[in-house]
Amino acid sequence: MSAESPLPRIALVGNPNVGKSVLFNALTGAYSTVSNYPGTSVEVSRGHCEIDGVRYEVLDTPGMYSMLPITEEERVAREILLHEESRVVLHVVDARNLERMLPMTLQLVEAGLPVILVVNILDEAERLGMTIDIPLLQEKLGLPVIGAAMARKRGLKEVREAIAGYEPRRAVFGYDSDLERDIARVASLLHGEYRLHSRAIALLLLQRDEEICSLVALTEGEHSVHVEKAVNEIVFERRTDLHLRISLERRRVCKGVLEGVVTQREGREKTFAERLSDLTMNPWTGIPILLLILYLGLYQFVGVFGAGTVVDFLEGTIFEEGINPWLVEAADRHLRWYWLHELLVGEYGIFTLAMRYAIALILPIVGTFFLAFSVIEDTGYFPRLALMVDRIFKRIGLNGRAVIPIVLGFGCDTMATMVTRTLETIRERIIATVLLALAIPCSAQLGVILGLLSGEAGTLIVWTFCIAGIFLLVGFLAAQVVPGERPMFYMEIPPLRMPQPRNVLVKTYTRMQMYFLEILPLFIIASVVLWAGKMTGLLQGLVDLLTPVMRMLGLPEEASAAFIFGFFRRDFGAAGLYDLHTGGLLSPVQLAVAAVTLTLFVPCVAQFLMMKKERGWKVSLAIFAFVTILAFTTGVTLNFVLNATGILG
Repeated sequence: MSAESPLPRIALVGNPNVGKSVLFNALTGAYSTVSNYPGTSVEVSRGHCEIDGVRYEVLDTPGMYSMLPITEEERVAREILLHEESRVVLHVVDARNLERMLPMTLQLVEAGLPVILVVNILDEAERLGMTIDIPLLQEKLGLPVIGAAMARKRGLKEVREAIAGYEPRRAVFGYDSDLERDIARVASLLHGEYRLHSRAIALLLLQRDEEICSLVALTEGEHSVHVEKAVNEIVFERRTDLHLRISLERRRVCKGVLEGVVTQREGREKTFAERLSDLTMNPWTGIPILLLILYLGLYQFVGVFGAGTVVDFLEGTIFEEGINPWLVEAADRHLRWYWLHELLVGEYGIFTLAMRYAIALILPIVGTFFLAFSVIEDTGYFPRLALMVDRIFKRIGLNGRAVIPIVLGFGCDTMATMVTRTLETIRERIIATVLLALAIPCSAQLGVILGLLSGEAGTLIVWTFCIAGIFLLVGFLAAQVVPGERPMFYMEIPPLRMPQPRNVLVKTYTRMQMYFLEILPLFIIASVVLWAGKMTGLLQGLVDLLTPVMRMLGLPEEASAAFIFGFFRRDFGAAGLYDLHTGGLLSPVQLAVAAVTLTLFVPCVAQFLMMKKERGWKVSLAIFAFVTILAFTTGVTLNFVLNATGILG
C-alpha cells in the first residue's frame, strides 16, 4: 500500500478505454508521475489539481470491470479502493455501453464510496443516435451524474463543480428478498473496521473472493470462523452459482434504472468511422489493413525514413564527417595515455561507439517508432487488432488480449515482459515471455534490421517468413506443452478517432525521453566493458570462443562482436551488424542469416533480469538456454538451405 497523502484524494475508476486518462490529464495538466504500485508491475498515475482553492491529489487507477478482480490491473485498482481514502471517486463510463458498465457503479455505491458518475464519450453516443437523460439518471441513482466528452473538454467544468460541491449520500439498491436475507446475515457478523461498507464485503464473501476472505480473517480474528460458517451454509443451501446470481440481480436493477433514460433513434446510417471499424475487425479486410499499417508505419516510416534517411544524416554527416574526426584529432593531440585514448575515442570508445550508437543510430529509430506507435494507439486500433487475432492467438496458447504485450515488445521487450503480468493465467504469461524473448525484436533492433534489409527485398522476405514462422511454431508447440487453464477473452472496443497531434507528440516525447535516459548509461557501461575486454584480451577470448559458431553460420569472424554486443542490448547488437554491412563484410545470404539469428538470439541483460523478476530463476534460465540453442540451430539450418537453393544468389 502507498502512504496516505496529506491532500484530499480524487480517484478515477472505470473500465479500460472509457477516457479515464483523458479526464486525468484534463484535471492535472502535464504535471503527473507514473510509477509501479508497490509490490506489482502495474503502473499508476498520480497528479495534482486545484479546485475552488483546494489542492487535491488525483489518482488514475488501472482499468477494472468489477470489484471482483481477475487480472493484476483489477487487483491493484481494488487494492487502492480498499486501502486508500478518497474524498471523491469518479466512476468514468462509456455512454454507448451504459447498461454493461452501470453494474460496477452499483458495486461502488454498495461499497459506501463517495461516487460521482461521469458518463463519458457522450458525443460518440449522440452520433450513434442515442439520447441519454442525465438528470433522470441522476434522480434514479441518487448520486451526481455528469454528461461528458472529455476528448473535447465537454463536461470538465461540471466535473470540477461536482467535486467541489460533493456531499456524502447513501443510495441503496435492493435485490430479491432471499438474496437480501443472505447479505444481511453475513453483514451482521462483520464487526471489524473496513474501508468498504459491510454490505459490499458480504457480497464479495458470497462470491468467494479469496483476498476479501483473507482480509476478513485478519480483521475479525477468531470471530471469522462464524463468518466463514455462515457463508458456507448459504452457499450449500442455495445450491447455485451465487456469483452469477448476484451479477444477474445487478443487471436487473440496472435495466430498471435505465428505463426511460436511454433512447435510440432508429434508421441511422453508419458513419465512415463505424464502417472502417467493422473492416478492421473482419479477417478478410482486417489483415490487408494490418499489412498496410505495417508497411507504411514500420517499413516505410521507421525502416526507410527513420533507420535510413535520418540515421544516414546523423551517423554519416554529423558523426562520421563532423564530430568523430574532430574528437579523434583532439585526443591524438592531447591524450598521452593509450588506455584513456582507447576508452574515449577508440574502437569501443565512449564517444566513437556508445554515443554514436545511442544518438545517431538508436534514437532516431526509436523516435520514429514511438511516433508511429502513438498515432496508431490514439486511433483506437489496437483493441480491434486484439479482436481480429484472437482466433490465431488461441492456437498458440494466448488470446487477443495478449496482443498488447506482444505489440509493446516491438517498442521494448523489457517493458513488454513486465506487462505480461496483466494476462490472466500463468500459462499465458510463460508463453508470452518465451515469444517476446525469442521472436519479437524491439523497436531499435527492428528499425536497424529494416534499414539494413530495405534495399534487399529477397533478404527482407526471408527474414520476415523465418521470424513469423518461428513465432507461430514455437507458440503452437508451447500451447501443447505448457500446462494450465486456457484463458477467456474480453476487451473494450473504443471508437475509432483521428489522433490528436498534441497527445501524440507528448506521448512520443515522454517515451523517447524515458528510453534515452535508460539506454545512454547502459551503452556507456557496455562500451567500458568492451574496452576493458579489449585491453585485457578477454574480448578476443570471447570472439575466439564464438568463431567456430560463426563458421557454422557462414559468417565472418568479425560477426562475433555483434552477438556479444547483442547480449548487452538487442539494439547494440543490431548496430554492430549495421557496421559490418556498411563495411561490405556481408553477402545477401550472410546478411539474412545474421539478421535472423541475431533477432532470435538471447534477450538482452535488462530483459533477462525482468524475466527473472516476473518468472523466477528456473523458468528464466530455461528460456535463456532454449532461445540460444534455437537461434543458432535456425541460423545454421537457414545458411545451409540458402546456399543449397541459391535463393538469394
